[in-house]
Amino acid sequence: MSESGMRLVATRDAVGHVLCHDMTQILPGGTDADGNELPRYKGARFRKGHVVTAEDVPVLLSMGKAHLYVWQKRPGWLHEDEAARRMAALCLGEGCVAAGEPREGKIAINAAHDGVFLVDSERLTAVNSVDQVMVATRRGNFGVRAGDALAGTRVIPLVIDGAVVAQAEAAADVAAHGPLMRVAPYVMHTAAVITTGSEVKSGLIEDRFTPVVERKLARFGVRVTWHATPGDNMEDVVAAIGEARAAGVDMVLCTGGMSVDPDDNTPGAIRRAGARVVTYGAPVLPGAMLLVGYFDPDAADEKDARPVPVVGLPGCVMYSKATVFDLALPRLVAGVPLEKRDFVAMGEGGLCLGCDPCTFPHCPFA
Repeated sequence: MSESGMRLVATRDAVGHVLCHDMTQILPGGTDADGNELPRYKGARFRKGHVVTAEDVPVLLSMGKAHLYVWQKRPGWLHEDEAARRMAALCLGEGCVAAGEPREGKIAINAAHDGVFLVDSERLTAVNSVDQVMVATRRGNFGVRAGDALAGTRVIPLVIDGAVVAQAEAAADVAAHGPLMRVAPYVMHTAAVITTGSEVKSGLIEDRFTPVVERKLARFGVRVTWHATPGDNMEDVVAAIGEARAAGVDMVLCTGGMSVDPDDNTPGAIRRAGARVVTYGAPVLPGAMLLVGYFDPDAADEKDARPVPVVGLPGCVMYSKATVFDLALPRLVAGVPLEKRDFVAMGEGGLCLGCDPCTFPHCPFA
């Protein structure tokens, strides 16, 4: 017997042992009722990892398999399917479900509901740094639909020392930090759009910004229920933001007026309206002038009240299909608190390549 537990045994003595290789069955062709020749069958009757049963023995013998290479379980060692279940357990956070039983040591994990897919990248890296185990995921922080593939787990060998899986479990530390991934459901449903610009207020140009924002929001189930065009005067923009908050919307979006021109007052108006600004600027192109902040609940508000996001959208959002706004929006709608470091992390991959046609989000952008 090898160090891994693989050995050659008589097929009649293989019951309870695990096959180390696929067992191919070839069935001779015949003819149908009209005398037409039927194709022969050739395929894997038993897969690597299959546990041999008494009923399998005559089938294997009929296939000419008098002897089999099997793995004999030893204390402390795990079959790949058992190990795969333990690896999958590290990933099954909110909104993540295993898609059936292991197949050849692999378990797929799918989304149970719509939402934003969140991954603890640091702990995922720690788990994947353990030899002979792996967890592969789709990129985090993007929106997913119920049934979408999220991740797959497996161990590399057919059998593995349980201590290796335990090392991966220690790296994940689910007891202290929760599973490696989750799908946060969307909790924002209404939004206010404040379109700045005297040219829009006066009717000199058509407001083409708001329809774009409405379409982006609609993909996540958010409706624009309040809209204003206050012009460029800072006090008027501040007043509009206050009215939007009083309307009880879940989020406030201000379009335009985000650059450094003297009459671009949107960032100042957001601050004067009382927002806690998380970032003004992001290492992403297009969209470097993005502002994201929050109106925190008043002390008198209910304890479960959520902060209301307020976003200053640069002009590129109107004409570029993918911008920093698209990277932040899924988390905003899911009520995931964003911090400065979340935007700093967007720098690597934050250069849109302007592909034609655009395939976002199925691309390297962020």
